[in-house]
Amino acid sequence: MKPSVSIIMGSTSDLPILSKAADFFESMEVPFEMNALSAHRTPAEVEDFARNAESRGIKVIIAAAGMAAALPGVIAALTPLPVIGLPIASTLQGQDALYSIVMMPPGISVATVGINAGLNAAVMAVQILALSDPELAARFASYRSSLKDKIVAANAELSKIEYKFKTN
Repeated sequence: MKPSVSIIMGSTSDLPILSKAADFFESMEVPFEMNALSAHRTPAEVEDFARNAESRGIKVIIAAAGMAAALPGVIAALTPLPVIGLPIASTLQGQDALYSIVMMPPGISVATVGINAGLNAAVMAVQILALSDPELAARFASYRSSLKDKIVAANAELSKIEYKFKTN
């Protein structure tokens, strides 16, 4: 089974955030790979990865990085594949990484999710893949429906809580 998504992290210290993406891919039955690569410490490996990702069957790349956060942009510059940038809060509450990832030059884009938003990075990757995979689209639709069901159930529970001045 070839992976269709590649999760790249700048450091294994980012794994707790990326595990949310991995868990979502597991639940959606999406094959993925995970690797640690650094735009600054392993530039040759990053270039090799990015230039060969498409030929290995990768369809979407999630690249997570903190601080200078060059990894998503460097990968996007080297591959035609969609890259989802995931800023990691390591310094400045992740704002430095967010700005670094989102402020790409014209022609080299990186879709960017919120700081530490590993789940949303995976959701975006699944949405992209679901465009050409009806079975995945059905699983994703079921997931989205379950989000609504959770809120409806939570609201029903809230209606049971009593306060003296609560009117609903």
